[in-house]
Amino acid sequence: MNRQIGLLIHRSGVIAKVVVGDYDRIVIPALSEVGTGGGRLRGLRCVHTSFRKGGVNEEDIMDMACLRLDLMAVLTLDDDSLPALLHGAHLLPQQVDGRDWQELEPVHPANQRISCIELIESLESEFVRSRPIKEVDKGRDRALLVSVTTGSLTYAEDSMAELVELAKSAGVEVLGQIIQRRKQMHPRFILGRGKLMEIMLTSLRLGVNLLLFDQELSPSQIRSVTDHTDLRVIDRTQLILDIFASRARSREGKLQIEMAQLKYMLPKLTTRDDALSRLTGGIGARGPGETRLEIDKRRINDRIARLGKELKAVGKQRYHRRNRRRKRDVPVISLVGYTNAGKSTLLNTLTKSEIKAEDLLFATLDPTSRRLRFPQDLEVIITDTVGFIRNLPADLLKAFESTLEELFEADLLLHVVDVSNPQWQQQVEVVEALLHELNLDDIPCLMVFNKIDRVDSEQVHKKVDQAGGVGISALNAATLSPLLETVESLLQKSLQVR
Repeated sequence: MNRQIGLLIHRSGVIAKVVVGDYDRIVIPALSEVGTGGGRLRGLRCVHTSFRKGGVNEEDIMDMACLRLDLMAVLTLDDDSLPALLHGAHLLPQQVDGRDWQELEPVHPANQRISCIELIESLESEFVRSRPIKEVDKGRDRALLVSVTTGSLTYAEDSMAELVELAKSAGVEVLGQIIQRRKQMHPRFILGRGKLMEIMLTSLRLGVNLLLFDQELSPSQIRSVTDHTDLRVIDRTQLILDIFASRARSREGKLQIEMAQLKYMLPKLTTRDDALSRLTGGIGARGPGETRLEIDKRRINDRIARLGKELKAVGKQRYHRRNRRRKRDVPVISLVGYTNAGKSTLLNTLTKSEIKAEDLLFATLDPTSRRLRFPQDLEVIITDTVGFIRNLPADLLKAFESTLEELFEADLLLHVVDVSNPQWQQQVEVVEALLHELNLDDIPCLMVFNKIDRVDSEQVHKKVDQAGGVGISALNAATLSPLLETVESLLQKSLQVR
C-alpha cells in the first residue's frame, strides 16, 4: 500500500482505532470519546509503522504530549520491508536533563523484554504521586493561563496579572502562567507548536483541565487547540461574559448578558461530526432540508431578535423613570471607573446603603441608584454603574447600551480611581477612552482618587493636585468631606448654567 498504518490500543489490549496514513505520516483523529481521568494519561498507546530509519520523531512526541498518550511506538522496516526495530518513547512526570520525555532502547519486536502495561502503570503512579487525585477532583476548574504577544512584554505581564484577577472572580484556581512573545501570531494555534507541547506537559503534571487565553481566539483557533490538546479552551472574552452571567441579578442584566453570550457564540457554532448534520426535510419536500447547524444558527438569531425587543421595552421603562426624575429637577451623579476601583463601596459609605461590594473584579454588575442629601439642602441621585476594563468585549458594550444610557442623564461624573494599583494610570486611560467612545466627553468629570490609606500620603497629594481631583478612602467616611464640598460646588455651577 505504501502507506503508514497506526493502531491506538487500550491498556486492556483492545484496538480502539486503526489509522491509515500516507507514505510520510499518520494523522491521529479526535479522541473525544476517550477521556482522560482527572487530567492523567489517556489510557491509549499508539503504535505505527514508518518508512524512515530514525524511529520516534518530533511530530510523534508532539502527538504523544498533546493527546496524553500512554506511549508512542514506531516500527521501522528493513530493506526487505520486514519489521526491523521497535522504537518507543513515553512522557516523564519530571524533567530529566531538560527533556520531558524518554526514549526506550530500540529492539526487534520479537526480542522485547519490557512489559508495556507494567511500564505504563508505573508511569501513571508517578504522575499521581506528584499530583494527588484528591486535589484535582475537588469540583473547581484548574486553569493554566496563556498569553501570546507580538508587542511589549511588560504590557503582556500587566494584562496577565489582570487575567489572574478575572479568573479569581470566576472561581477558577490558577495553577500556572505562560507568556510567549512571537514576531507574529500562529494563524492556527496562536502560539508555537513547541510551546503548545510545553503547555500540555505542564497541564499533565499540574492536573490542569482548562486553558485560559488572554487573547480573543477565532473559532478555528479554538477548534485547533481543543483538538490538539483535548483540554477545554476559553478566551478572555468568554471569561468576562461568564463572570457577568454569574453576577447578573436584575431582569435587564440577565437579558443583556444572554444577548452578549449568544452573539459571541454564533460565529463559533460548528459541528465536529458529520453525523450531526442530518437532513430534516419532511416527506414530499423538494431537495434536502436544513442541517442541524443551520437550525441552531436560525434559533440563536431568533432568540437575539426577541431579546432585542425585550431590552427595548425595558429601556423605555428606564427612560420614563428618568423623565420623572428630570421633571423633579433632581441632579444626577454617576460613578464611573475601572472595575474594582471602589465605586460600590463609595456609594455605600455616602448613602449608608448595603450594596454588595467585594474585592473582586465585576463584583457589582446591575446599576444601582440612591438618594443623597448635601448639607446645603441639595438633594441628588447618585448612580453606580458597571465597571470598565481593558479590551471590554464589543458585544457586551453593545448589550449594555440601555444601562449606560444612565450616564447620558448625569450632571456630573465621578471617575473613581484605585490609586493603590500600580497600573492606575493605564486604567484611567482605558476609562477615558471608553467614555470618549460613548460620547460622554461633554459631561463634567471629577477625578476621585480612592484608597489613599494604602499609599504614601505625599505622593497621593502630588497626584491629586496634578489631576485636579480629590483624594479619599471610600471605607472611611471622615475622608469624604472634601469630596462632598467639591461635588456640591460643581453641581451649583452646573445648575446655574442650566
